[in-house]
Amino acid sequence: MKTDLLSVLEKARIKGWKKVRVEFTGGPLLVSVPADCVELTMKKAEVLKNPSKEIERALDKPMGRQNLGEIIKGKGKPAGELKVAITVSDITRPVPYKGKNGILSPLLKKLRAQGIRHQNILVIVGTGTHRASTAEEKVAMFGKEVVSAYEIQDHDCENKASLVYIGKTPTETEVFLNKNFYEADLKIATGLTESHFMAGASGGRKAICPGLVDERTIQKFHGPEFLESPLATNLVFEGNPCHEESLAVARAAGVDFAITVTLDKDMRLTGIFVGDLERILQEAVSKIKSYVEIPVEEEFDIVLTHGGYVGRNHYQTAKAAVGALAAVKTNGVIIITADNRDEEPIGGPEYRTLTHLLKLQGAEGYVDLLRSPAWKFTKDQWEPEVWGRVLRKVGEEGLIYCTSDIPEKTFAMLPGISGYEFLTPAGRKKARVKKVQEMVQNAVIYFYENLENRRVSPRMAFIREGPYAVPVKAGPTPA
Repeated sequence: MKTDLLSVLEKARIKGWKKVRVEFTGGPLLVSVPADCVELTMKKAEVLKNPSKEIERALDKPMGRQNLGEIIKGKGKPAGELKVAITVSDITRPVPYKGKNGILSPLLKKLRAQGIRHQNILVIVGTGTHRASTAEEKVAMFGKEVVSAYEIQDHDCENKASLVYIGKTPTETEVFLNKNFYEADLKIATGLTESHFMAGASGGRKAICPGLVDERTIQKFHGPEFLESPLATNLVFEGNPCHEESLAVARAAGVDFAITVTLDKDMRLTGIFVGDLERILQEAVSKIKSYVEIPVEEEFDIVLTHGGYVGRNHYQTAKAAVGALAAVKTNGVIIITADNRDEEPIGGPEYRTLTHLLKLQGAEGYVDLLRSPAWKFTKDQWEPEVWGRVLRKVGEEGLIYCTSDIPEKTFAMLPGISGYEFLTPAGRKKARVKKVQEMVQNAVIYFYENLENRRVSPRMAFIREGPYAVPVKAGPTPA
């Protein structure tokens, strides 16, 4: 606990503050904030009134592509002999695959109606560098009926025997792709399009790269040559090296048919886009930009955000931190609420080691190491590099990470300040949700009071949708 926390809380003047609801499993958290706290929230998106009907319509009338029946007829052999590979997202993405409004069962039904045998359909979880899915996660993502009827494999970027060389990208990257996907007669990519802090947006080509490529290919895609580009950021595509590399790999893979969805802040379908991989990405991005971008006319002293669904672990919560950068002042404070409910609440062992290295070396020192000729590429090196963007703007003392899923003693290896520093002795005895709520509440009060005591009139913002919102500086776009 910070040595002066109790005295600051005792003297705090919070009468007249308002409450905001912060997304958290088992919550929400109710946090008091100053009355003039600006709530940065996405525009209301129009949700699909009849999602299942819209999914059927989109499958029958794809954009820029023949429908599945026509594609299958053009393959040159009987439908019953065709091998089909469908790549799907892992548990870190809330893609609506199962249930009444899911996209996977209607797709599978269409394939079977065209004569494709169910035993010839392979579902591949495009894990990229993430861990493999558990059996329970597969049921949660796809449903019992699909899991019991179809073969489902996890891509393994380190298993060279499961990969095939398919050529080079324009940047001379050697591309090794999931062999089962590449050698299938019919290749289908699925996923979710949302803003992405490196590639501009997820979905489409990202289902292939990094979803289905190997460690050697990812070395370039996730290397400092790309990540340190100012254009490798949310909703930027022209000149974005991550987007361009991913697109080049997807083109080489030869995707026959693609599906992507867009969601609102409550994870309800706002769009279903089917057909040509590049065309549907353009349409989906146009859709999300209309409601996820939030113009900000000022930078704030304190910004409160949260990890959302995607923030299952520390590795994934970087999205929320980077998203807050456009809203916070240099040397300001970002307070993150993180529901790190994953079985690995920080991330894999390599990520944990690399993040500790970031903590020891600082943002610039870490990137210098990655650029050193002596450095050996490690698959998770890119995410600590992204956390370095945050440290460059607010510093170690300005990044407050509030979770009770990561043990306090373990937090010493992570960047920023632990939320445990803002727990009172009584707070340490509280249940999980209440404990995190106290971390956040006391951190808000602590930093607000410290600024007031320095005769600063603090300005605070709350990013309601966390990593799904994209604050952007208002005004003319720089050349």
